[in-house]
Order: sequence, then structure tokens, then C-alpha cells
Amino acid sequence: MFSVVAPAAHEPVGGLAGWAVGLMESLGGVGAAVVVGLDNLFPPIPSEIVLPLAGFSAARGVFSLGEALFWTTVGSVVGAVVVYLAGMLLGRERTRTLVAKIPLVQVSDFDRTEKWFAEHGAKAVFFGRMVPLFRSFISLPAGVERMGFAKFLLLTTLGSLIWNTVFVGAGYLLGANWYLVDEYAGVFQKAVLAAVVLAAGWFVVIRLRERRSARAR
Repeated sequence: MFSVVAPAAHEPVGGLAGWAVGLMESLGGVGAAVVVGLDNLFPPIPSEIVLPLAGFSAARGVFSLGEALFWTTVGSVVGAVVVYLAGMLLGRERTRTLVAKIPLVQVSDFDRTEKWFAEHGAKAVFFGRMVPLFRSFISLPAGVERMGFAKFLLLTTLGSLIWNTVFVGAGYLLGANWYLVDEYAGVFQKAVLAAVVLAAGWFVVIRLRERRSARAR
């Protein structure tokens, strides 16, 4: 992960932050879409940093908050679709080989995501948009397994919109203190994982009840 240090002048300068803000100032909403889209194509770029920067840029008047949410979600979805198509065209083994060549990424990251997708399917795509690394990789097994594109697109859009709203909104409200968002990102991520576990548990309970009812009949 990139390390971001709070700037003394209350302006994000240098490194990833400076590049991202500069791109947004130059291209507006399209720049925000590009920055966020790269989170899908290059997983080590943390969305917990770039999304608050979009909110910070909106607070500075580069674009409106609504535009920030729209364009960051567009970037998330487009990036996810590119990864989905890559998984669909390459297949499992060639996808694993490609993942192994990405800097700072391990094949085990893909394997864990693939296992999660196999166990939870649609829920994995929706909630996976809100979990670091999983949000980048979850589109790969969805493509490899050729999940219905319309379903994938809907789940990805909804999950991305929720995640983006939380972090863009936080960056907008914090303004120059946008960097504080990263310190509390883990709380939201744990809440998402807990929701996945509860949803999976409830699904198992329902299925067991159905089986018991069938046996009783």
C-alpha cells in the first residue's frame, strides 16, 4: 500500500495524492473516473485514499459532490468490466499467470477471491466491492465463471456506489483533512465482512430449514 502523510500546508502534494488531485483538476470528473478505475486494474492503489481525494476535490470546487459520486462510480464500474472481460477471455489458468506478474500482488490473493466467489456468488460480487483487494479481484472469477453480465453490472454498480459514497462523502466533509479517512477505513471494512458472514449464515439456516421441511413431508 502507498503511504500518505498529512501535508503541513493542508494540501495533498507529491506522490499518489498530488498526482490524483492534479489529474482531477486537469480533467475534472473524467480524471476522477480514471484515478478510481485504476484501483481495479492495479490493486495496490488504495481506493481508501483516492476516493477521499475526489471528495476533497469536490470540496475545493473542482466539480460538484454529485459529479464526484457519478464519475467515481463510472470509473469503478468501467474498471470492473475490463477485469471481468479479461477473466472471461483468458480463463482461470491464464488469469492466475497474469495475476502473478502484477507487482505487490500474490496469486493467493486471487485464489482466496475465487474461493469466496464460489461460496457466495452474487453476494461476493456485491460485498466484494467494499473489501480491499477483493474489490479489484472479484471481477476476475465472475468473468472466468461467465456470471450473467447484466447481473454482474447491477451488483457491481450498487456495491461501488455505496463504497464510493462513504469515502467520497468523508473526503468532502473533511476537506483538507481527507487523509484521516484512511485511519478509520478498517472499521467500515470489518462491518462489511461481518455483514457477509451474517448473510451467509442466514442463507445456510434457510436451506437447512427447507431440507427439514422437505424430509418431514
